[in-house]
Formats: sequence, structure tokens, C-alpha cells
Amino acid sequence: MKICPDRYRLTPFLAGLYGILDANFGRYEVICVDDASTDGSREVIERSVKDAGAQAVTVIHMSMPQGVELSMDAGMDLAIGDLIFEFDTVRADFDPSLVMEVYHKALEGYDIVSAVPQGRRGGSSALFYSLFNRYSGLGTAIRQETFRMVSRRAVNRIRSLNRTLVYRKAAYAGSGLGWAYVEHPGGMGHGRGLRAQMERTGLAMDTLILFTDVVQRLASVVSLLFLAITVAIGGYTWASYLGTHKPVEGWTPIMLFLSLGFFGVFLILTVAIRYLSLILRLVYKKKAYLVGSIERMDG
Repeated sequence: MKICPDRYRLTPFLAGLYGILDANFGRYEVICVDDASTDGSREVIERSVKDAGAQAVTVIHMSMPQGVELSMDAGMDLAIGDLIFEFDTVRADFDPSLVMEVYHKALEGYDIVSAVPQGRRGGSSALFYSLFNRYSGLGTAIRQETFRMVSRRAVNRIRSLNRTLVYRKAAYAGSGLGWAYVEHPGGMGHGRGLRAQMERTGLAMDTLILFTDVVQRLASVVSLLFLAITVAIGGYTWASYLGTHKPVEGWTPIMLFLSLGFFGVFLILTVAIRYLSLILRLVYKKKAYLVGSIERMDG
């Protein structure tokens, strides 16, 4: 189980988490990942462990700020359980009983179960999920999540597909394993700091580039548009030269040269974009075959 500490919300979050885990599990481990924070989160965690008498709690201290995804990777590498809860924030607004709802849903045979807030969120988040689900082609639509539970099989699957997880939610969506959602009220209004928001924005751009063809399509359309404009200018220049109204001396060869030059530039850009897109698909998006389950039948 992995959580990224936030000092002001960490104490109530851990208290609720310890309570629900103690009441339902004989053994568990909590792994907290401190992304090189300087807000005294370690002391808060230590005090919460003593106050609650929690079981095994481990804190991973990153050597320098490395972001949510790499911090989550560090926690995942240390986790040894068959079922793992993933919390990437302690700002979530949910009842602790939701943890067990997600757990019981996973027992129905799902390798990935996400707790998601009810309703839709507008703005940049809605735009990102809309573009991703439309153009990723992964087959599983992703949503804004509060937290998720994953099986050891899901962890091993995404590790075998991609050693570096740029965006773990997208990796799970492309794993080919069963995914279910548990909706809950609330969880839509918590904000993020400036650093976290900038990190999320950069992560969204990287995700759209790696897992979808949105950026490639946009770049291709722009290149083709300018290519068409260049051809039109070249045609207009030639028509002016052949027409009755002669342009200023020297204008025609200059414009034809510029049109031909820009035509070549945008043509090369269009080909380069397609070439880079092909490399991206072959290198990063390359996948082995995916098996959802294996059933043995005896005669």
C-alpha cells in the first residue's frame, strides 16, 4: 500500500486507514513514500503509528523530488502483498469503509478495482480523459480515481509490458485484465498545489503523446495545412506570371523559390512525424499477446 504524504491531511487519513485495516485484516503493511518533502511528514507518520498501534509501516524516502509516478514505482517495488491498494494523494474525500467495498469488488474476480467519484468533472481533466479514451485504443476507458486496488498479477503484467511506467493508470488500461469501478459520493473538490498541478499537466501531455495519436494527428494536420497553403501560393505566383498583369521584376522567381522551399520543409515534417509515430509504436507501445484468463476443462 502506497501513499504520498501531505502533512495537513496525513494524520486523519492514516487514522482512518489503520482503523479499517485493523478491523478487517489479520496482517497488512503500509508503505508511505516521502518524495523528498521538507514539511515534517515523517514525524507525522511516526506519531500516527504510535497513537494507533498500527502493524508494519514502512517509509520510503526519495533522494530528491521525483514526482508521483516514480514515487509510486518505489512503493510498488517494495510491496509484497497479493492485493495492493494504491493511494497517490491523502487529499481524497471518502469514507474509510470504501476501502472494503473496493476489496470485496476485487474478490469477485477483478485484477484492478478503482474507487471513482460520482458525477463528471469539467475543465482540463474532462478534456484529458475524453481525448485519452477516444484515441488511445486500449479498450478500457479510464476515469478520475480516488484510489485503486490491484492484484499481484496486474503488477507483474504491467512490469512485463513496460519497465518504465510513465502513467500507471494507462498501463493498467492496456494490460488486458479485468477492471471494475466502485462509485462513491464526494472526492471531486480537493485541490492540488502549484507544483503538483504542473506535474500533472506535464504528465498529461506525456501520456497523450505515448498512449494516443492525438499529438501526431494534430501535428500531421498542421503540416498538411501549411503544405496546402504553400502549394496555393506557388500556384498563385505562377498564374500571376502567366497573366496579363505582370508582377514586379524578380518577384516571381523569389516567390516560387520560397514556395518550393517551404513545400519541401513541410513535406519533410509530415514524413518525419509519421516516422517518429511509427518508432513510438514499435518501441514503446510494443506488446506481447495478452491473456485475460486460462480455463482448464477435463472430460
